[in-house]
Amino acid sequence: MKILTQSKENLAQLKEDGITRNRLFILALQHMFAMFGSTVLVPALTGLNPAVALFTSGLGTLIFHLITGGKVPAYLGSSFAFIAPIIAAQNQFGRDGAMLGIITVGLVYALMSVVIRLLGTEFFRKLLPPVVIGPVIITIGLGLAPTAKDMASEHLLVAFVTLAIAVGVSVFAKGIIKVIPILLGIIGGYTFAAFLGLVDFAPVMEASWFALPKFALPTVSGNLRAITLVAPIALVTMVEHLGDVVAISSTVKKDFIEEPGLHRTLLGDGIATLVAGLFGGPPNTTYGENVGVLALTKVYNPVIIQLTAVIVILSSFVQKVGILIQTIPTAVMGGIVFLLFGMIASIGLRTLVENNVDLSKNRNLVIVSVTLVVGISNLTLSFAGLEFGGMGLAAIVGIVMNLILPAVEKDDEVEDLDEDLNLEPELRYEAN
Repeated sequence: MKILTQSKENLAQLKEDGITRNRLFILALQHMFAMFGSTVLVPALTGLNPAVALFTSGLGTLIFHLITGGKVPAYLGSSFAFIAPIIAAQNQFGRDGAMLGIITVGLVYALMSVVIRLLGTEFFRKLLPPVVIGPVIITIGLGLAPTAKDMASEHLLVAFVTLAIAVGVSVFAKGIIKVIPILLGIIGGYTFAAFLGLVDFAPVMEASWFALPKFALPTVSGNLRAITLVAPIALVTMVEHLGDVVAISSTVKKDFIEEPGLHRTLLGDGIATLVAGLFGGPPNTTYGENVGVLALTKVYNPVIIQLTAVIVILSSFVQKVGILIQTIPTAVMGGIVFLLFGMIASIGLRTLVENNVDLSKNRNLVIVSVTLVVGISNLTLSFAGLEFGGMGLAAIVGIVMNLILPAVEKDDEVEDLDEDLNLEPELRYEAN
């Protein structure tokens, strides 16, 4: 009942914002373009089926919105964190083993959501204040900078033209055009790339109109050891999930950690991943690319994301559409992610500014500095067979430093003592 009530409120808000059906479809299509490249890249690298990944991505997003009551405008796509363990599990135990590990990841998420529900979120707020969360969000965007560079380097001119179109539309356009810079940037970049002869349309002509995704339901026997290769990564990705939810909260300016609650967002992510494993798809995670779209367009209605999920599910059955989108040159998406990843980093910076994090305090300066370098350098540490790196390790380092460094520095203690004694400035100097 709650999600029905929330859906009615979201639909009513669309009318108040003047978003017509055509405009709604265009906004949803933009989100689809933002998530598509990364979502199909993960199965391409791991040997899984891209059509299945699209289907489980859209279905997982709808599941997430159902569990969170339709309040969080998040899109779920294929998780990059599991690429290496999925490949390792498939090499040793086959695809069934990898899928079993993915299903277990979903169960781990669900179990942790219960723990959070029992403990409450206040503990996590103290564990992850803005001085930790801010730089962690920054590392989400800047940590992906090498990926943006590699993608754009496929053809720098095409990437530059794509980026220029998206930036120009975002800054100078008006009306409906202003809120679809990503979509227009991709269309413009794609057209320019086609003019240069960089687009191969042959696969589109050869593809069928309709085709059922090749679902692969896993079997359990003989694959239990694969769980140890895939499931432990959930310990790292849960931290990433928290960072993404905070990033979305900061963008939308609503506290989704409190309502609908971190336990619900984590449960939604976990059930979406579990279902993906049952169908033969990669694990799901909230997508930074779509957070970037939210920040750029300033249109946050969850109905748009839900429509995006429906379109993605339908496109997984229309082979020509999927193949057409796959013909988008890497450089085009490279130009787009330069903007999207930068927007994510900017959200982290805004988190520090809006929460008045005082960087004149050595404690805060140290936490922010070390967290940024650990995350952006992609430092990786191995412990008990697990690898922690990138944003996940940065979050852990930030949390630990926040716990062990004293909240009040010595200079602050002396100043507070002077004020309590009502000493004159000259006497304060002598006392110091």
